[in-house]
Amino acid sequence: MKRTVTKAIFPVAGMGTRFLPATKSVPKEIMTLVDRPLIQYAIDEARAAGIKEFIFVTSRGKSALEDYFDDAPVLEQELRRKKKTELLEVLRKTTMESGQIAYIRQHRAKGLGHAVACARRMIHDEPFAVILPDDVIAADKPCLAQMVEAYAETGGSMVAAMEVAPDRASSYGILDVENNEGQALKVRGMVEKPESGTAPSNLAVIGRYILSPRVMKHLTGLGAGAGGEIQLTDAIAREVDGDGVYGFRFEGQRYDCGSKAGFLQATVAFGLARPDLRDELSEFLSALSLSSK
Repeated sequence: MKRTVTKAIFPVAGMGTRFLPATKSVPKEIMTLVDRPLIQYAIDEARAAGIKEFIFVTSRGKSALEDYFDDAPVLEQELRRKKKTELLEVLRKTTMESGQIAYIRQHRAKGLGHAVACARRMIHDEPFAVILPDDVIAADKPCLAQMVEAYAETGGSMVAAMEVAPDRASSYGILDVENNEGQALKVRGMVEKPESGTAPSNLAVIGRYILSPRVMKHLTGLGAGAGGEIQLTDAIAREVDGDGVYGFRFEGQRYDCGSKAGFLQATVAFGLARPDLRDELSEFLSALSLSSK
């Protein structure tokens, strides 16, 4: 019997070195995309998928994350005094109820698989989601909500998948699927960062997962994989012959906000999607394009 997915792990222990010097004092997950930090997009997506418990795997220097989700009584009082009800409602969406959120520290950077395994005592024997805030997905129906619906039919474990150019395959975990048609694709193998020309397909795993609790057991016995780190895909691959693994071809546009170029692309795309910003931003981009010719 398949269970409802109500827990999600957010691995946010990375140092964000690609965004230095900004991340010297500000966690990468707090960097703002238009007017919301990256972590807020991840939380909103999780809530839309029915997630009730939020587990953050953090590291030293991430206290700003905890502060972000805390109450801000002085600010709320000031907004009420000035009758700024819309801003007050926006602020309330950033607050997490006591007991709804947990923080676990990853003391050493040993890979995504290790970060997820740090939360094993919070998962018990339940399926769980993993969301990587670096991957921001613009979609009419949030990506994880799409996956939860598909998971209700497939069970097992499920990973979000998207097509990438062959020369980019070595940067991702790549799926070997039985039949590359439809949205939910039965997986027969997974390869983490394959060498150039050896990838079994161009379907890459990106930062959304719904996983069987058995994956946690696999992680505890794993040694270092690609890059000398404990790889989450190696643990998921062990479920191919167990309860099964499915790649889910989601509907939406993914932006890699772990890179500077991806972050800038997302900023433009999300800005153009906002009615209050679209006209002015479009005018600026058009003028910029003309001036560069």
